[in-house]
Amino acid sequence: VRNLLFDFGIFKSENKNVSLLVVGNLTVGGTGKTPHVEFLLEVLHPGLRIAVLSRGYKRRSKGFILISPDTDVMVSGDEPLQLAKKFPNIPIAVCENRAVGVDKLVELHPSIDLIILDDAFQHRSLNAGFHILLTDFNHLHTRDSILPGGNLRESVKGSKRANVIIVTKCPFNLSPIDQRIIEREIKPESHQEVFFSTLQHLPIRPLFSTESDKQLSLNSLKDHELLLVTGIVSPQPIIHELSDKCKKLDTVNFPDHHQFSFSDLIKVEKQFNLLTGPDKLIIVTEKDAVRLINNSHLPDSIKKYIFVIPVKVQLLNDQTDVFTKKIIEYVRENKRDS
Repeated sequence: VRNLLFDFGIFKSENKNVSLLVVGNLTVGGTGKTPHVEFLLEVLHPGLRIAVLSRGYKRRSKGFILISPDTDVMVSGDEPLQLAKKFPNIPIAVCENRAVGVDKLVELHPSIDLIILDDAFQHRSLNAGFHILLTDFNHLHTRDSILPGGNLRESVKGSKRANVIIVTKCPFNLSPIDQRIIEREIKPESHQEVFFSTLQHLPIRPLFSTESDKQLSLNSLKDHELLLVTGIVSPQPIIHELSDKCKKLDTVNFPDHHQFSFSDLIKVEKQFNLLTGPDKLIIVTEKDAVRLINNSHLPDSIKKYIFVIPVKVQLLNDQTDVFTKKIIEYVRENKRDS
């Protein structure tokens, strides 16, 4: 009903004097949104002056806050802090009122070319000119249904608002035939283009050290016993990646955005101590790392064993330049219109 009210113009979308790009999904999570925002920042900056605005899910703060790499995770939320640590020269902000957040960013950084609205596909009160919809290869939105029967926040018809649809978490060797089958199932509109992406797992690095020589390639873990600790929606891709690379893999899974308590971390310590091999490590995601690094409950005895596994988005079919060009053209066109 809410979407219909926007479609019929009864609810109004507010225009802003800056290019707005939405990254989001129809599902409640697990499509790889944060790695794709990182991908956007990597391919668009420094050619464009960019900022990111998020609501800061599960943060314990209110109002507009500009995030720095040293911001407390409880103030920022885990995903904005992850972005701020990786891109300290790009403005990353949180605000529950996105219209206010956009105005504040433009006020603080008047030369901004583009603001990326993180997880805002359902936020229609702002008139964004470019929408990127993410859908998981293993859980396509076309095969899902609306909550509570499924995991969709809104009807599949909502996908028509997207300019670009990215099928995420694809196998890196997904065949052209399989890509065409998926594209036919998605049934893109004439104004839409479908891209396919995969997640590349990079060498692991120690959580409590910045020394690059301490990084370990995944192929060097064949004699290691690993404990994977996650607080994300879908740990399966990491489990699949690590299970073939190590001697033994155990897992401790928590809900998405989970704030690790004293009892949680004692459980992790006990589980880790059950590993008996001489070479053993604890593996965490980048999102979980920002919630762990300053956690006062983390036992000192396991800190040196905790390693972070970074991920990087790669578009299949060498489509990065085509993808980037579409966004740059939108920003340039929007500048002329303004």
